[in-house]
Amino acid sequence: MDKVSTEFEERVVAINRVTKVVKGGRRFSFAALVVVGNKSGEIGFGSGKAGEVPEAIGKASRSAKKASRSISLKDNRTIHHEVIGTFGAAKVIMKPAAPGTGVIAGGAVRAVLESVGVKDILTKCVGTRNPHNAVRATLNGLGQLKKA
Repeated sequence: MDKVSTEFEERVVAINRVTKVVKGGRRFSFAALVVVGNKSGEIGFGSGKAGEVPEAIGKASRSAKKASRSISLKDNRTIHHEVIGTFGAAKVIMKPAAPGTGVIAGGAVRAVLESVGVKDILTKCVGTRNPHNAVRATLNGLGQLKKA
């Protein structure tokens, strides 16, 4: 069990300062969105909230490791076929690419694809670029993949 947790690489996708208004004023805390992956098909994401940034990242990382799942890749570098992942208003279009293309993606989508181990892919994020929804839409698309 301990060996599995050390091989995951974590990437912080977003950190957000959130405020709760109480009688005495405002209470600040931090919300973190983290993606973990082993660069060979295992991927998970999680979010955590705490009073300090490192604590929030730690919580999110633990949550992401618990929720990890495996994705099948073609030649350990790209996806098998074109797929469209959706979550809420976010829509992520992913197309397999030729060797040497690289990861053509931005922000949250790039973090997910690099963590899972994709090396060549073309993507387009449509609708909203909200990090939470973009991560979930990307994972939705990766979950639809069928081995060709």
